[in-house]
Amino acid sequence: MFAALGQAGLTVEPVGYSPASAEQVRARLLASDGVLAWVDPVRADGDRAMLDALLREAAAAGAWIGAHPDVIAQMATKEVLYTTRGLGWGGDTHLYSTPGEFRREFPARLAADGMRVLKQTRGNGGIGVWKVTLGDGHGGSPVPGPETVVIAQHARIRDETREELSLRQLMDRAATAFAGYGGTGKLVDQAFARRLGHGIIRCYLVRDKVAGFARQYPPGLSPDERAARGLGLDAEVSAATIMGLPSAKTMHAPGEPAFARLRKLVEQDWVPGMQAILGLETGSLPVLWDADFLFGAKTPEGHDSYLLCEINASSVTPFPAEAVPLLANATAQAVAAVTALRLPSPRTSGGPRASGQCAQPNSATYCCGESLYSFTESGLLSGRSNTHRPRS
Repeated sequence: MFAALGQAGLTVEPVGYSPASAEQVRARLLASDGVLAWVDPVRADGDRAMLDALLREAAAAGAWIGAHPDVIAQMATKEVLYTTRGLGWGGDTHLYSTPGEFRREFPARLAADGMRVLKQTRGNGGIGVWKVTLGDGHGGSPVPGPETVVIAQHARIRDETREELSLRQLMDRAATAFAGYGGTGKLVDQAFARRLGHGIIRCYLVRDKVAGFARQYPPGLSPDERAARGLGLDAEVSAATIMGLPSAKTMHAPGEPAFARLRKLVEQDWVPGMQAILGLETGSLPVLWDADFLFGAKTPEGHDSYLLCEINASSVTPFPAEAVPLLANATAQAVAAVTALRLPSPRTSGGPRASGQCAQPNSATYCCGESLYSFTESGLLSGRSNTHRPRS
């Protein structure tokens, strides 16, 4: 990534981030022309609220932000599953804005469907995501009371560990989501994707263009493992105990034939549809983001359908090698644009051209999500190196 940014005319400088170093980071960001941040929304030392405030301040001062916090709030929290449920990637999805609404409405939906998935609107790595099963999981049960026993699986655990507890206990636990992000948290309620045995497809995008894919499978259900067990690739298996996918990602290029239909749907239908619903211009989309898809029911023509599981834009890592030059070029173009706004007119000034600064994490950040990194533009517009003019 550093090499690609350098080839695009940018020199990288690290800026480590933690809440304790927020003031030092603030000064660095305010001296920057652009920022790329890889920091998870929920971490052991808190959430991103403080960093998001710094990024908004830097944006107000004229910096380009690779994924603006306000855009993340619109499209890269799990609330987007509800707001875009009418698109082809949507399904049976509901939103609870208050604990009371959740306690009133969830039991009946669980009774009707048998399995539901609850997701707090902000989280990562399975944090705040539960699969809840009532009875045999097939639905059609009487509406459960507070002491009815349900089975819960937390996606963070990423194995088949299941816990029996009362519906009241489950709802108390899930309701803590409403206290998140200063009391603005919400809960999304989705039907369980019963074809989870086929795994997940992650689609990586630079702005509105697909930059690659990744595949993950449940334990024992990768193509090789299916073959060893005598299971066909299309054979359906019970997903009753599956929640969370611990396997490594297998990366694929954007032109991988197996994903050609999904790519077309994403680029031509779903991303433009999401932009229309949310009022987002293409230039405001995150410079790097991903969308996770589960398999829905087969279409009448025998094609797979796809259900949006979540969108990530806060800390997208790892990503396919094919995305690197696309990301670097998009970043360089964006930095050039904001720098050009502050350049003196060549007709009125013969002085040195301004250069810019951006922020980008290294491989350690990809792993732990605890740092920001910064780089300076070296003559991208003027052909001169390291000629930075301070902001007025």
